[in-house]
Amino acid sequence: MTPERTAVALLHHPVLNQQGRRVATAVTNLDVHDIARACRTFGLDAFYLATPIAAQQRLVERILGHWSTGWGASHNPDRSEALALVRLVPDLDAAKGDLATRHGSAPRVVVTSARPAERTVDAAQLRSDPDPEPGRPLLLVFGTGSGLADEVLEAADARLAPLEGPTPYNHLSVRSAVSIYLDRLFGR
Repeated sequence: MTPERTAVALLHHPVLNQQGRRVATAVTNLDVHDIARACRTFGLDAFYLATPIAAQQRLVERILGHWSTGWGASHNPDRSEALALVRLVPDLDAAKGDLATRHGSAPRVVVTSARPAERTVDAAQLRSDPDPEPGRPLLLVFGTGSGLADEVLEAADARLAPLEGPTPYNHLSVRSAVSIYLDRLFGR
């Protein structure tokens, strides 16, 4: 597992709301910027932002355009460099397909969740455990709202153990969780 063959996917559908219902969530500007910056810092291949909602896709395109060709590109080239990693896709399948095309094999899909579950791996195990199919790219999948829908969790190759602090409070922002996991997987 190397960062150059690893990508992050942030799903806005299918995810859960606070009542546990399957929904689509809104894209936030902070997630786009901060996750792209984390991916660039740790040398990842791509950041897939997945939303099926056309209006949300247009919003992301406006954000990316501002920082790649607009005033933002000359004002803050570091931000522009990070946002160049963003690939806007409608869903997880499109992200997996693009990553497979780019690397020549289907990715190993590893999901995250704040909800405890059986058979999880922690970041240290994932970092040291070789893939049963060496050479596959790695796709780390994060959810918005109240987390990934069950069908996404169940279809994954592996599930990372939740991040836990010393208190029962467990409500990190997704951008914080991405940064922590990337540091644990690829930090020096």
